Amino acid sequence: MKTAARRRAIRRLITTRDVQSQHELADLLIDEGFVVTQATVSRDLKELGAVKVRGQGNEFVYALQAVRRDDGGLDRVLAEFANEIRASGNLVVVKTPPGAAQVVAGSIDRSGLDGVLGTVAGDDTVLIVTDEQRGGSRLAETLEQIGVG
Repeated sequence: MKTAARRRAIRRLITTRDVQSQHELADLLIDEGFVVTQATVSRDLKELGAVKVRGQGNEFVYALQAVRRDDGGLDRVLAEFANEIRASGNLVVVKTPPGAAQVVAGSIDRSGLDGVLGTVAGDDTVLIVTDEQRGGSRLAETLEQIGVG
């Protein structure tokens, strides 16, 4: 549980601010009450698939790696984080553990799934808007199949 909470905090931190180093991230985690070493942060970043990318100010910052359906990433993300998938009309709602909705939404956005117009992510809920031809129930079925592996 401690590891999962720490990794959720890392996801949140690197998606909401420009974090340039593992030491900076460790300090931010310590400020939030997590006792960590640089080695622990390094392992967590690797497990989360974080990479260094050029930030807005031209400096390199950590970001979650783009996860595409063809590399199995969306399968893994859905299997790990999708607790519930439900449809209504041309909408799909995916319930996740707290802090995981942005990871799921980003993976869906980058997946190239047919009919997905976009996603909106809160803390533990993703709203997916589909085109009228695809419809929510068909997309929900597809996501369920992808998440099973």
